[in-house]
Amino acid sequence: MRLRNLVPLTISTLALSACSPSDPPVEAATAPPASASQPVLPMDWGGRWLGPEGTYLEVSGGPGTYSITVRNLDGPRSFDAKAGSGTLVFVRDGTVETIRRGNGTDTGMKWLADKRDCLIVKAGEGYCRG
Repeated sequence: MRLRNLVPLTISTLALSACSPSDPPVEAATAPPASASQPVLPMDWGGRWLGPEGTYLEVSGGPGTYSITVRNLDGPRSFDAKAGSGTLVFVRDGTVETIRRGNGTDTGMKWLADKRDCLIVKAGEGYCRG
């Protein structure tokens, strides 16, 4: 393809993307699909991970598709999740969340600071085992 043919294509693509609505498309608000090339989480991610004040994160299922239960002060809620590269990805209230491994300091929570084995959703939301 010649360079002069790429210019109109590039301009059209940019124009169309500028006209897109500001809200993310429905596809962006869903967990990514599992594929044969997606990694499977280590078995030691399964089970219950404890947070402060009776909160917890429970991971079950696999390979590829997992179930996440998050219990916060409002009660438990369940979500479907997919394995990423060393992570779990799920959608909560229209936001794509990623669970990753870390330690208590990584959680940003003083109650968990001395823990070594934790799963972190985001700063201020973590769950640990030991």
